[in-house]
Formats: sequence, structure tokens, C-alpha cells
Amino acid sequence: MTYEAFNEFCRSLTATSYVIQWGDSHVWKVGGKVFAIGGWKKADKPAYTFKTSESDFLFLSEEPGYRPAPYFASRGMKWIQQYDMPVTEDDQLKYYLKESYRIVSLGLSKKKQKELGLNQN
Repeated sequence: MTYEAFNEFCRSLTATSYVIQWGDSHVWKVGGKVFAIGGWKKADKPAYTFKTSESDFLFLSEEPGYRPAPYFASRGMKWIQQYDMPVTEDDQLKYYLKESYRIVSLGLSKKKQKELGLNQN
């Protein structure tokens, strides 16, 4: 996935905001909380970082092209980084980005969720 496609996908999710920070990383937030990061360091190939469930973290930590996210995972957070992956894996990345968005949005206060029109089912 290109950074352009990554940004387009994240932009399509409800109530998201975008900033460039941490050395030119594409940072996406919901309710002011980070759910996805495109890039981290200057590299030839894109890398994408996202929050996961405990089980996905354990599973993805062992999969080729995924690793516990630098900085986040070393602090006990369940964040994974996808790197060096072929374009054919875009659907899988979109699934995990959407899951990260869901996990982070559920961590917002009920008032904030309602204000942003999230998780109202």
C-alpha cells in the first residue's frame, strides 16, 4: 500500500483527523487518539503501525512482514508494524487498520463517542 492509499483509506473512516508528526509520519487519530501511523523513519519501503487486540498481537508478532511496533511494544502496548509487504496484502492491512480504529474509538468516553457519532449501535 502506498502512503497515498493509506491516507485515503484512513480518511474514509468517520471522525478521523490527520497530522504529520514524528519525523514526517502520517498520523491518523480518532477523537484525538492515534490509531494508525504511516511511516516512522525515512525508508525505501512503507511501514504501517496500528493497535491490535491481544490475540492479533501474538499472532502477527510471528508472521513475516510484521513485528511488534518500535517504541510502542517496548512499553507494553499492543501495537504492530507492517513492513516490507507486497501490494497484494492491502486488504489485510485495511482490516487491521479498521480494527485499530474500532479499538481506539471504543476507548473514548461514551460522551465523546456520541459526540463523534461512533459506536452508536
